[in-house]
Amino acid sequence: MVGARVNPRSGVLLVNLGSPAAPTPAAVRRYLKQFLSDRRVVNLPPLLWQPILRGIVLTTRPRRSARLYKSVWTAEGAPLVVNTRRQAAGLATRLTGQGVAVAFAMSYGAPSLAQGLAQLAGCERVLVLPMFPQHSASTQGAVFDALAAALRPAMRLPTLRFVADFHDHPGYIDALAASVRAHWAVHGRGDRLLMSFHGLPQRNVDRGDPYAGQCARTARLLADALDLKDDQWQLAYQSRFGKARWLEPATDATLRAWGAQGLARVDVVCPGFVADCLETLEEIASGGQRIFQAAGGGQFRYIASLNDSPAWLDALADLLRAQLAGDCQ
Repeated sequence: MVGARVNPRSGVLLVNLGSPAAPTPAAVRRYLKQFLSDRRVVNLPPLLWQPILRGIVLTTRPRRSARLYKSVWTAEGAPLVVNTRRQAAGLATRLTGQGVAVAFAMSYGAPSLAQGLAQLAGCERVLVLPMFPQHSASTQGAVFDALAAALRPAMRLPTLRFVADFHDHPGYIDALAASVRAHWAVHGRGDRLLMSFHGLPQRNVDRGDPYAGQCARTARLLADALDLKDDQWQLAYQSRFGKARWLEPATDATLRAWGAQGLARVDVVCPGFVADCLETLEEIASGGQRIFQAAGGGQFRYIASLNDSPAWLDALADLLRAQLAGDCQ
């Protein structure tokens, strides 16, 4: 074939949600303005939502949120960005010699989709992997929109492949199960395991978003992998925002009820987050513990996200190799 290359260079772009550039009110305000202005995230008419966002949310929330970010900030930066960077580095090592470049980006904040794609300049094929195991229009949809916007100025587009979700991928489930078992091997098994996923407005699911069904599928597969009986685990949803009805049961209400029951020891894992971030480290590991123990519960143990654990990076590398080869599984 004229001009054909034996090993066309491929690129992988990992995309996660994002974080403020610093744990300060000003940086948080810039981040929240971008995040909460996305119609994929807040699906309200701009004429209705923007006055609320600019007049109330962005004048009251940044200072409080900055304190929360500061409580989990590391010497390397925001946990989500640090963990995603490490995942990209681990994948690059595993894909060395296979003609694959790896970069990462964030839907909001830095590095942006445009910056991530710039790291893959020259790649003939680009595989985009949103790091959200369960599909939602508010996450994968937002990545797709940002990807299209970032590529709009391009004179030559690469061949693109977009991974919609991996909620029931065997390697992902195995990595989750291995993480829970490793925790139990050190700390013992709790009375119950709570699987906490990020919440979503119920109206999104009513309109056809597959998120809730995929969360339930992930939770069931993980429970089966761990040989848990139905009374030994529960699925719940965290991070509610606003006054609309969200998916239930709520994580905070579940932990409060378990505490009131006097459970001596509970474990909490967040399967929807493959990298630790504010929502896992502050809302669950810290805030969840306060809720559970204030209600009368005993020990509360948070099981870390997959982050850059070898089992997860091995599974992720296998998933990417299959996708690059054209296999949808």
